[in-house]
Amino acid sequence: MVRDKLNSQLVKRIILLLLAYVIIQLLIAVNIINDYLQATLVTICINIILAVSLNLITGFTGQFSLGHAGFMSIGAYTCAIITMKMPTLGGFVLGVVMGAIMAAVVGFIVGLPTLRLRGDYLAIATLGMSEIIRIVFTNLDSITNGAAGLNGIPRFVNWTWLYIFVVGIILLIRNFLKSSHGRACIAIREDEVAAEAMGINTTKYKVLAFIIGAFCAGIGGALYSSYFYYIKPDLFGFLKSVDILVIVVLGGLGSISGSVLAAILLAVVSTYFQSFPEIRMILYALILIIIMIFRPQGLLGSKEISLSVFNRASKFFAFGKGEK
Repeated sequence: MVRDKLNSQLVKRIILLLLAYVIIQLLIAVNIINDYLQATLVTICINIILAVSLNLITGFTGQFSLGHAGFMSIGAYTCAIITMKMPTLGGFVLGVVMGAIMAAVVGFIVGLPTLRLRGDYLAIATLGMSEIIRIVFTNLDSITNGAAGLNGIPRFVNWTWLYIFVVGIILLIRNFLKSSHGRACIAIREDEVAAEAMGINTTKYKVLAFIIGAFCAGIGGALYSSYFYYIKPDLFGFLKSVDILVIVVLGGLGSISGSVLAAILLAVVSTYFQSFPEIRMILYALILIIIMIFRPQGLLGSKEISLSVFNRASKFFAFGKGEK
């Protein structure tokens, strides 16, 4: 009985995922989602990847990091350099994989010493790391073209690739959190001293979460460079890390669904205010302040959206029809 119920839920999830992909693909095919809206869609998907991966570090493991833009830049530049030398689909896939691996390696090298720090000290250390990466890319003129950046990067990213990576990363982090490793990370967030007293190797699991987060951020950067075909070091500065952190906090620390919802909401708000450039950032900041005052735990807090929500909604509408 339980097994049948689980199989039924799995089938429903697969149908919903396929339906979402097909609907967006059809809207793109008939040009309802034009080039401008596609750019917004790409931004949403990349922000989801970045926010969900940062939420693993900050929301689920409790480590305040401000260096996510640095890992994103590593993925972006690695993928860009490889695809410019190998402008094929195989080169793109290799670029994404290598970008993610390079970001994860740097995450390990940086995370091992810095994750022994806590709170504000960790935030300052990761921010410093991100700035060091940006300055390195700025000064590597022969490889990265310095402050001018790289232009003419071959474009391979489309809705199919975006959807595969977004769904894949969400499933990866979701399954990791349900494993014993994920539960150890959550225990560290709740009380690091108590977790260590219970025999959990806190440094090991903090570094592990940091590596996975950096790996996913590298993928986000690789997708960014492949779609927008131009990158420069200034795109991955301190403000980019803050943008990602805002999405995580707004959606809810410890909520994957919240990060997805906040990434969509902020992209829509930002797009809507494009017509008001003078007051756009003021209104954007004002909305965030209002939400944080009246909903400080974020839109979803630590809760997740599940299929039960859709089941209740369908029952509600079915009941409404029966009433009529």
